[in-house]
Amino acid sequence: MLGIDLDVIRMFLHVLAATVWVGGQVVLAALVPVLRRTASDAPRNAARAFNRVAWPAFAVLVATGVWNVLAVGGQGRAYRVTLIVKLVAVAVSGVTALLHARAKSPAALAVYGALTGLSALGALFLGVLLAG
Repeated sequence: MLGIDLDVIRMFLHVLAATVWVGGQVVLAALVPVLRRTASDAPRNAARAFNRVAWPAFAVLVATGVWNVLAVGGQGRAYRVTLIVKLVAVAVSGVTALLHARAKSPAALAVYGALTGLSALGALFLGVLLAG
């Protein structure tokens, strides 16, 4: 069996948190149309329940992301530029998720939800690119 060290634990926590944050958004977005047909407040209730695991996952993502950067150390210019773009995508994902959670109008919910999902997917893609 392969050894387990802090690098493995760090990456496991980061991937687990990304699975919850990004994957949960994709699943929730797919369920919204069905939830709307069951009860008008069902999407809101599902989103609130998701937020109870999503925000802690986002915090773990940020913490393990910082840990990842510290563990990797100095890299080339292309890596640093990609990392900066990823950090912007992460920030956009967090800010738009917060705005989505506080939105009142259907238009704001749609726009902020879409921006959150797209920026989260972008951050995920850039993370894979950085790890490759």
